[in-house]
Amino acid sequence: MGKIRHQAERAAFGKVIDSVLKYINKDREKNLLKAVDLTESFAKDRFKPESYEAARRMIRDQDGKWMTYVNRLLDEVSPNVIRTTVMDLGFEAMLSGTKIMHENREKYDCNIPWLILMDPTSACNLKCTGCWAAEYGHTLALSYDEMDSIITQGKELGIFFYMYTGGEPLVRKADIIKLCEKHNDCAFHAFTNGTLVDDAFCEEMDRVGNLSLSISLEGYEEVNDGRRGAGVFDKVMKAMDTLKAHGQIFGTSICYTRANIDTVTSDEFLDMIIEKGCRFAWYFHYMPVGNDAATELLPTKEQREYMYHRIREIRAVEGGKPIFAFDFQNDGEYVGGCIAGGRNYCHINANGDVEPCVFIHYSSANIRDVSLLEALQQPLFKAYRDGQPFNNNHLRPCPMLENPELLREMVKKTGAQSTDLQSPESVEHLCAKCDMYAQEWKEKADELWAK
Repeated sequence: MGKIRHQAERAAFGKVIDSVLKYINKDREKNLLKAVDLTESFAKDRFKPESYEAARRMIRDQDGKWMTYVNRLLDEVSPNVIRTTVMDLGFEAMLSGTKIMHENREKYDCNIPWLILMDPTSACNLKCTGCWAAEYGHTLALSYDEMDSIITQGKELGIFFYMYTGGEPLVRKADIIKLCEKHNDCAFHAFTNGTLVDDAFCEEMDRVGNLSLSISLEGYEEVNDGRRGAGVFDKVMKAMDTLKAHGQIFGTSICYTRANIDTVTSDEFLDMIIEKGCRFAWYFHYMPVGNDAATELLPTKEQREYMYHRIREIRAVEGGKPIFAFDFQNDGEYVGGCIAGGRNYCHINANGDVEPCVFIHYSSANIRDVSLLEALQQPLFKAYRDGQPFNNNHLRPCPMLENPELLREMVKKTGAQSTDLQSPESVEHLCAKCDMYAQEWKEKADELWAK
């Protein structure tokens, strides 16, 4: 009965969305307001009433920043991509899936993530300085059947959003498209260096409609190519042009370091990626993961404070940029701190190890030996759940970077082993690289949090 009801709700939601999109260019404001009403009727109390009212105010402000953003998206993105994104990411992942996910958290007494990040392969055509994946080696991969099984199991738990990293996930283009096609009720997202994007792949993306990309970019040509290799910047620019021409949704994945933080947050840089067609910018604080990690790339406490303020300037309604920007290290206040360990996401590497975080390579469960549910119930994930939030100051969310003593304790207590595929790193070695950073950041973070 539950599946029949779900199918009926999806069909009804889809019918209304089709009606909204059909007439979206005739009376955009009216039809977008209709979409908000529809969401509220399905989601009910899953979101606060003020959230719906905020959305309606935004829509009515047709000259405002966010309606400029929405209008550009509607004008430039493929209709099939828009519809599929609304249905899979909106209806399935955010509305229907979230309800199932919360029910299963209670039922199974463990964290059930909203999304799963997995590595189709450890292989990559680049070797970037400071990249955790560069430590992993190039010989391992999840098979198509293994990824299919993970997604199938995940859907039963209420998980309808899957991200790919690596390695370079687009080494597995054919399998990724095949999974998108089979699981056409799920949203998929790949973090890619962009060098393997071409017209043929964009046509496949348009056909399936449920795959978006984040392209890694560390600055302009000199800085980007200094880290990623000669000619990569030009290839990224070409990839963005190709994606935009095909009406695809994509953005940037930016690792900010001591060396590039000013460049990648500048007005000029943001204007460039917006013009290229980027809809979002994920900012990731550099993490000193791996035995050979370049600790000198860690931002200073002054740079971290700058980033805290700057990300809010970028998002500001007045004077901000028409791009969705999120900084996982400085936006903990909006998500309740650390989201790893299955609280909102987890990571499965190319060897099948189920890890709490893409940056924290410890586990005691492998997807080839246990079910996805059993992996989520492993002792390390239970320790994460019991410890979250790891700090009541959500500007210090991470159990590694800002609270290294807690990661030491959890790994030792649970007996989790290093899952680094190239050079296993002890938790003591990893956390020792973060001790001074955590101490220096604490005073400033506490000051900002108290405001």
